[in-house]
Amino acid sequence: MSEHLSIHDSELLKLTRHGHTLVITISHPPANTWTKQSLDDLSLLIRSVTNERDIYTLIITGEGDKFFSAGADLSLFADGDPETARVMAHSFGTAFEALSEFRGLTIAAINGYAMGGGLEVAMACDLRIAESQAKMALPEASVGLLPCAGGTQNLPHLVGEGWAKRMILCGERVDADTAAKIGLVEVVVETGEALTTALAWAKQAEKQSPLAVGACKRLIQHGRKNPMWQGLEKEREYFVSLFGTADQAEGVQAFLEKRAPVWRNS
Repeated sequence: MSEHLSIHDSELLKLTRHGHTLVITISHPPANTWTKQSLDDLSLLIRSVTNERDIYTLIITGEGDKFFSAGADLSLFADGDPETARVMAHSFGTAFEALSEFRGLTIAAINGYAMGGGLEVAMACDLRIAESQAKMALPEASVGLLPCAGGTQNLPHLVGEGWAKRMILCGERVDADTAAKIGLVEVVVETGEALTTALAWAKQAEKQSPLAVGACKRLIQHGRKNPMWQGLEKEREYFVSLFGTADQAEGVQAFLEKRAPVWRNS
């Protein structure tokens, strides 16, 4: 990692810097389950990296070659304590909503099983890449629970109500090819290639102005829960707001000079 980066590994999240990209590896063997600590660590990481203007993209993947993440550790709920459920639901929501709202691009490199909260963290990302062996599901109802980290809201947005109900209400598990067919992931790659592909996508995104990417992302996500006329107004507003920034001036000048722009993210 770059020495000037002010964020560091935690016990359950390992960080690797690749230029303008930060790779977050969920490291909680054997199934990379989420705990309150790892969720709180992710929330803190997202807040911290927001101030690192030299980081444009976040990639999330799992340690090992079998699990991206199996979601919550169900042993946490064995005593049936509603207070434990309340605390965990809050930590899940805070962490994954922070990830969804990160100013730059976020990519899930799904390198194995993505179950429950494992699939929900992937759905909180902008883009998803699945390796061919990956399996995805939201099986919470099979143990008397429900997806509480965005699953019931994000899944219908991505795949439509019918497939969301098949996965959530019927407990249907999908393989990588089906996930691509229904729009749950953008692409399927061979085993071991998800992270490499995600890094290539991040490199491609670096050609875009980070400020423009951030503005476009906010507009796209605004459209999920607001009427189009509001989005059209904001689109024009954000367009004008980019003028006067260093990146807008650099982008236009680089185009005219037929060279690659050098972004300052300001």
